[in-house]
Amino acid sequence: MMRLPVHNLSGEVVDHIEVDDGVFAVPLNKSVVHQAMVRQLANARVGAADTRTRSEVDGSSRKLYRQKHTGRARRGNIRSPLLRGGGVTFGPHPRDYRQRMPKKMRRLALRCVLSAKVADEELKIIDRLDLEQQKTRNMAETLKAMGVDASAVLATAGPDPVVVKAGRNLPGIRTIPADLLSVLDVMSYKFLLISVDGLRQVEKILTERRLPSKAGR
Repeated sequence: MMRLPVHNLSGEVVDHIEVDDGVFAVPLNKSVVHQAMVRQLANARVGAADTRTRSEVDGSSRKLYRQKHTGRARRGNIRSPLLRGGGVTFGPHPRDYRQRMPKKMRRLALRCVLSAKVADEELKIIDRLDLEQQKTRNMAETLKAMGVDASAVLATAGPDPVVVKAGRNLPGIRTIPADLLSVLDVMSYKFLLISVDGLRQVEKILTERRLPSKAGR
């Protein structure tokens, strides 16, 4: 079991806790982490771009003029893609960019990036993220005491309006419940600050085993 220091809001080490090596001491698997990030970015795409074909634009379907003996090019109706205001050829239409990835691979990717944060000493554990007042100044003082001099994501045990309001005006700071942490969240910020309760939630999620089904027994 690995032991990691626990800090208070003043940045002082007040305790050490044991964490699961299967979550915080995993070798980096770059391909799995990359696949997880690509999947998450793809799933965030809306894919709502849409163009109208010649059958969808407004306009008469009557042939503009007769086919022969005019000395002009052969012309169909006004909705032709060759004319201004006509339909669009091979334009984009709504589509789903979502990608699927097995749960085991998603969890492995998250374990890899968490382990990388521990190895780089960019994971800061706080005993409690209980701020007395929801002021930006209090949050800034806490981050400075923790040695956070760059972007950071704060993971709490649950939704905490006080922490959210205290950190939302600080550039590069994001607050999120620990059980919603993703690979992209961890990789997009230099530091990860997490409460002890939040860390135990993450540890439980990443170490739980699926019970065998009745059919497989």
